[in-house]
Amino acid sequence: MPAMHRLDWTNAWTGRLEGQPEAPFALRHADIAHRFATELSAGRLPFVDMPYAEDLIASLEALTPRLRRFRHMVLLGIGGSALGARALQKAFHPSQDRPGHTGPCLWIADNIDADTLEAWFATLPARETIVVAVSKSGGTIETVAQYLLAREWLRGHLGESWRENMLLVTDVAHGFMRQEADTHGLVSLPVPDHLGGRYSVLSAVGLVPAAFLGMDWRALLDGALSVGRPLRDGGLPADHPAWRLALWNRSLMAHGYTQIIFFAYIPLWATFGPWFAQLWAESLGKEGKGSMPLPATGVTDQHSLQQMFLDGPRDKGCLFLTCPTLPAGRAFPLQLPDQWAFLKGAHFGDLLHAEALGTRMALASCDVPTVALEMADTGPEAAGRMMALLELATLFTGWLLDINPLDQPAVELGKRLANAKLGAPGYEAEGSALAGFLAREGERQEF
Repeated sequence: MPAMHRLDWTNAWTGRLEGQPEAPFALRHADIAHRFATELSAGRLPFVDMPYAEDLIASLEALTPRLRRFRHMVLLGIGGSALGARALQKAFHPSQDRPGHTGPCLWIADNIDADTLEAWFATLPARETIVVAVSKSGGTIETVAQYLLAREWLRGHLGESWRENMLLVTDVAHGFMRQEADTHGLVSLPVPDHLGGRYSVLSAVGLVPAAFLGMDWRALLDGALSVGRPLRDGGLPADHPAWRLALWNRSLMAHGYTQIIFFAYIPLWATFGPWFAQLWAESLGKEGKGSMPLPATGVTDQHSLQQMFLDGPRDKGCLFLTCPTLPAGRAFPLQLPDQWAFLKGAHFGDLLHAEALGTRMALASCDVPTVALEMADTGPEAAGRMMALLELATLFTGWLLDINPLDQPAVELGKRLANAKLGAPGYEAEGSALAGFLAREGERQEF
């Protein structure tokens, strides 16, 4: 029987969580289970049961030979259109960051960084590069701006054959990107309805770059589906790990824990921390509610952030990510200085496990409520399971907070104000607000 992934609750209910603080929230299980079943059957939670999976699998299998014609992929996207792809890249294609890499290269343009974009356009061979623009709405200004520049770069090098080097991932029917795909005959893949960016990593959004890099993207899907599919027919059990995580997090928030650490002691999975941070913050930071996600990497952040975690304000819970089957690495030599002789017979990887145990015990001794996510392995199937679990836990936590975990109204406000600043039509109210903001007089001090 294969080893199983598990949650360790040993040190979860400590500090101000002693007793049964989850009891008032657990009483809502029947209502939330009913809501979950209703939303799922209506197709409004596609990240759970992935009704799009069959069509996506067929599309990716057909597309993969074309992707393999290219040496480079430039991914244009921001937020959920990039964070999942980067997490998968770092976890399952680490060779790009290592000496001697000769395989495919993924470059992710997830910011307004003129210097880096210019460097790519100046040095990447256009004929060997495919540009993938990802925007569900087709109107994300950062991605549209990058797309317009990339389109001209490809056209300048390839003429009218530029279309062969462009792929769009966007809404199936609406938006500027859909218009571009239809006008120019560009290959495109859809972002399913009701699938927000931060929940979209296991759609074409994250799996197109995964296929390009040669990952086992089918295993990623299988892992996630193994978490979501049983809920489609069997409902939401009261002991489901995602529901229990939601109860724990809601109890943390109710007792003054305003921050949640995502402490990854799986080095290649460290970039799942920023992915989780967006998922959590953009889903739950509403109406003065939620908790602040803090991505941390073991052992790196033992030497930077852990002092605050252990001896700072008692306002933090911790999700602690480990895997006991990581590679052992090299053995230490037998000839060692006397003060390091205890390392004889040990392997370099043993240090990581020892440091993880030490940190976990230190968190417990300082009464930091901690749930350990112990992964049996670090393959793509395991990653799919973990991502699906965290997405579900986020959804249920939002409902326990009585907010909508699927929208992001404050983010939209910032987008509208940025469009107004750039002179886009239709933002008169935002333009007036900007003018008033910029006219304000305040103290300025040189340093």
